[in-house]
Amino acid sequence: MPRVSDAKQKLMVAARDLIWESSYGATSVDDICVKADVRKGSFYHFFKSKSDLEIAALEADWQEKKAHYNDIFSPTVPPLQRLSDYFDLLLAKQTERQKACGAILGCPFCAVGTEVSLLDAGIREKVHDILGRLAKYFESAIRDAHAQGVINAPDARAKANLLIAYFQGTMAQARIENNLERIAGMKAGAFELLGVQPAQLAGV
Repeated sequence: MPRVSDAKQKLMVAARDLIWESSYGATSVDDICVKADVRKGSFYHFFKSKSDLEIAALEADWQEKKAHYNDIFSPTVPPLQRLSDYFDLLLAKQTERQKACGAILGCPFCAVGTEVSLLDAGIREKVHDILGRLAKYFESAIRDAHAQGVINAPDARAKANLLIAYFQGTMAQARIENNLERIAGMKAGAFELLGVQPAQLAGV
């Protein structure tokens, strides 16, 4: 059995993986406890419900990703390189996950958000908040690219929100079709959406 200090983290990791690989509705508290090797009584020591656990798991997953994003989207990195590196990381992570579980899982935030957004306000709001944080990374890169004259995007926030919508749709398609090529082509599609000319991508 895990130590008390380990149990909460093990539950969040188990919930993230089971719900991402299957669905929120198909994953029970018992399933999560078994995968985490945590007693059910310990589950209710940390969380009031499966919904509370999923909200915590989504936040923990974002915090883990945030460390990578802070490096990728550093202001010291050229703006188009930031976006390029982000989409390269996305492809690498999805390829890794496909090898591990045999399927393209897409975005964990989008997957659970689309499943339960009409049923669970807490999860919906958490997913909306996290995608908004991702949009801010996009926005900073777009704003800097515009300031440097690399692209024409005077409204960086609107362009970032458009890019988020493209991201969500493409990740959903990749999951539905179990098609890694959808994700492999996302970088080129994003640059086209931003009006980046091919000559500007040399070295990116």
